[in-house]
Amino acid sequence: MADSLHIVCPHCDGINRVPQARLDAGPKCGVCHKPLFTGEPLVLDSARFQRHLSKGDLPLLVDFWAAWCGPCKMMAPVFAQAAQQLEPQVRLVKINSEEEQQLSAQLGIRSIPTLILFKNGQEAARLSGAMDLGNLLAWTRQHL
Repeated sequence: MADSLHIVCPHCDGINRVPQARLDAGPKCGVCHKPLFTGEPLVLDSARFQRHLSKGDLPLLVDFWAAWCGPCKMMAPVFAQAAQQLEPQVRLVKINSEEEQQLSAQLGIRSIPTLILFKNGQEAARLSGAMDLGNLLAWTRQHL
């Protein structure tokens, strides 16, 4: 079943095996029966982030942000639009760096917004600062 991927459900965090050819067919979770792809970034805490990173086969594009950050506020709608265009090939995740300070420190987040693309559980690319949709999509696809 090398053509199947493990997909962590955005609702219940159940692990699902989905044939790669069926990612675009609107797969549903075998546990909670909700859609595996919502077209919206997931808001995760440290524990849920670790589960998605270690148990899922999709690349994760993570936006580290904070509520008081002006560039983060500007980036939020762009990141949401990117989720609509990059899913189901990439899972987009938002992590509040103020609420998840230990994770932010562990990953060396020094400024926000910071985007990190994880592939196969490892950091593949990192970029700090807000960007427009075209640049975000191009940067992500370049590093996939």
